[in-house]
Amino acid sequence: MQIIRAQFNWLKSGLFWRTFFFLTAAIFISLVTWFSTFRLSEEKPRAQQIASQLLSVITITRAALIHSVPESRQELLFELASDDGVRIYSLEDTDVVEPPPEADFMADLQKLVRDKLGPGTIFSRRVNGIDGFWVSFQIDEDDYWLKLDRERFNSVSNLRWISWSALILLMSILAAMVITRLINQPLARLSQAAQAISDGQFHKPLPETGIGEIRETNKSFNQMAQELARIETDRTLILAGISHDLRTPLARLQLEVELAHLPDEARHGMQTDITQMDAIIGQFLDFAKPMDATRFSSVNLTELLEECVLSAQRLPDIKIRHFIAKDLTIGGNSIEISRLINNLIENARRYGKTPGKGYADITLICKTQERNKVNRIVLQFSDNGNGIPEEDTERLLRPFTRVDSARGQANGAGLGLAIVQRIVQQHRATMKLINRNGLLIEVVF
Repeated sequence: MQIIRAQFNWLKSGLFWRTFFFLTAAIFISLVTWFSTFRLSEEKPRAQQIASQLLSVITITRAALIHSVPESRQELLFELASDDGVRIYSLEDTDVVEPPPEADFMADLQKLVRDKLGPGTIFSRRVNGIDGFWVSFQIDEDDYWLKLDRERFNSVSNLRWISWSALILLMSILAAMVITRLINQPLARLSQAAQAISDGQFHKPLPETGIGEIRETNKSFNQMAQELARIETDRTLILAGISHDLRTPLARLQLEVELAHLPDEARHGMQTDITQMDAIIGQFLDFAKPMDATRFSSVNLTELLEECVLSAQRLPDIKIRHFIAKDLTIGGNSIEISRLINNLIENARRYGKTPGKGYADITLICKTQERNKVNRIVLQFSDNGNGIPEEDTERLLRPFTRVDSARGQANGAGLGLAIVQRIVQQHRATMKLINRNGLLIEVVF
């Protein structure tokens, strides 16, 4: 069963081949049905025509032999064999006779001939090892064989039928390919344009030409793409503008706190608040940054992970264990991948501290693993915190979302996992959140 399923997996590879296969199959079935129906419908008329020809040949041959003088019969038989392909043989009791094939056509033919020549008429396809169309008849109580070439009674030979059928099938397949291409080419362009938009490329409009339905679809898609590009540009400008405008007064507040004569506790609290606000603004900037997927390059994921782990180990409230396979490389943006890893570490540091302890116990594993019969790079990032409710796993991937009650009260904008999710999607990877003695985040490249 698995072998059969594997053989037909190519049908799922694209709409073109699937449409082409089903169109070709439909044409082939229609052609076979038409051919069978035509052959069946012509059997009786063809049997009547061949029976009439056969009776005419037998009647003429018998009359010629009866009315000819004995001395000229051999010459007459020779002329019949030379001109018309008719041969006459004596029918002997010792003849080895092979009956004709059983078919409705042959049964109709035999009935029509026997109605005229008598029920004792014998038909054969081979007599004494000689192929032909053999029919017995009588002259003055003597039995004879009349042998004719089979092709004499074939209106259209099997070879010609096969040739015509093959030609029609070939032309039908070519027509199916052209029709399938005309149908699927606009869909393929639409799919490529949608993929380009998902990669952040809004500058490749679809041609607004062709048949009405395709033209209107492409026109609507281009309008949607332009609107999305405008929304993306406005969003980037708004977030970046707000973030930059906020950082200037924050820097001034930081300087005033340092210079002001304040108690140490008050100064420390204000500095902590300013640092948190600056971190939130940094997340806004990270989330607002556009990324061009066409500028991806080869990234040494092993080295990048080791650098991020080394930086994280310097933090006092993190204990991190790592198991990283050697020589792991992916196609992507090294800065964005580094931001992804650091956001995961920061998320665990803020929300995944081990209950009863003041630090986050993090385990990072990166290795190659077979997924759906394909070797993929799997990054697993887990902590021993409180985990998250199952119903919130999808919601937490949206911007400005946090579950403080489940993961400990911590300040933040709720953009950490949203940034991670965005980077994952831009690299055409997948990510899922799993509750397993804490939170396990798995990214598959």
